[in-house]
Amino acid sequence: MTGVSPPVEKAGRPEPIKAVPVRHPGRWLAVAVMAVLAAMFVNTVLTNDGFRWRIVGQYLFSPPILNGLQNTLVLTVLSMIIGIVGGIALAVMRLSPNPVLSVVSAVYIWLFRGTPVIAQLLFWNFLAALYPMLSLGVPFGPGLVFFDTNQLINQFAACLLGLGLNEAAYMAEIVRGGLQSVDQGQSEAAGALGMSRAQTLRRIVLPQAMRVIIPPTGNETISMLKTTSLVVVIGYFELMTSAQRIYAVNFQTIPLLIVVAIWYLALTSLLSVGQYYIERYYGRGTSRGQTGARLFPRRKPEQQS
Repeated sequence: MTGVSPPVEKAGRPEPIKAVPVRHPGRWLAVAVMAVLAAMFVNTVLTNDGFRWRIVGQYLFSPPILNGLQNTLVLTVLSMIIGIVGGIALAVMRLSPNPVLSVVSAVYIWLFRGTPVIAQLLFWNFLAALYPMLSLGVPFGPGLVFFDTNQLINQFAACLLGLGLNEAAYMAEIVRGGLQSVDQGQSEAAGALGMSRAQTLRRIVLPQAMRVIIPPTGNETISMLKTTSLVVVIGYFELMTSAQRIYAVNFQTIPLLIVVAIWYLALTSLLSVGQYYIERYYGRGTSRGQTGARLFPRRKPEQQS
């Protein structure tokens, strides 16, 4: 028969405490429940003939789908370029001491954030109903150069205007938040060193603000990738439109929607990886450890007893 001897102090030092880790029965129960649900989901996906995985594989790399995918990527990249450049300009205008620029920026953000993207796409696509001809010339005077609106703003241009200008309004608020996160004293110090406002913005403020701007910008890029599917309302050919045209003929709706979902998931995964490395690049030297570790720090054994 054995027993546990009480701790005995030796040479004035207490014996080390034998800590027992805290049990987490609820955690193991949650794991079991999630495992059962995951197994049920995988089983129904593999055994349900309605998914028709053979048709999914048949159309996953088909030319119409890949053409639509290419147009989706082009729309996403160009729209985000318009949105980021416009957002930076609008944010600088919004923070400008010039009240006219600030008000113009505020009105733009209010207008484009307050109306649906679909409505904006339709507006640009049917702009010719309001202005059949666009011209350049003397303000309130005769025009010098005239353009046919239908030829100047075709479906592709309407997509870029609708998506890019709407995105600029959201990016303006993201950039403004990033700029305001930089301490004002750094701008004052740069001014004391003789830097102009443009130099201070480019060399001091923007590099630090990027650490705050990058995460929401990554979210906006992923959101834009999926928002491009809205251009189906004006008939532009992209990934979702391609799938719709195919299943309108062969009635294989679910398999074609799965094809679209697979491509969107693959692209968003790649964008998420890119976002991670960009965040790490701009966050170098200022890392404070993993967010999860900071929010839920591991307790040492002596703290658990």
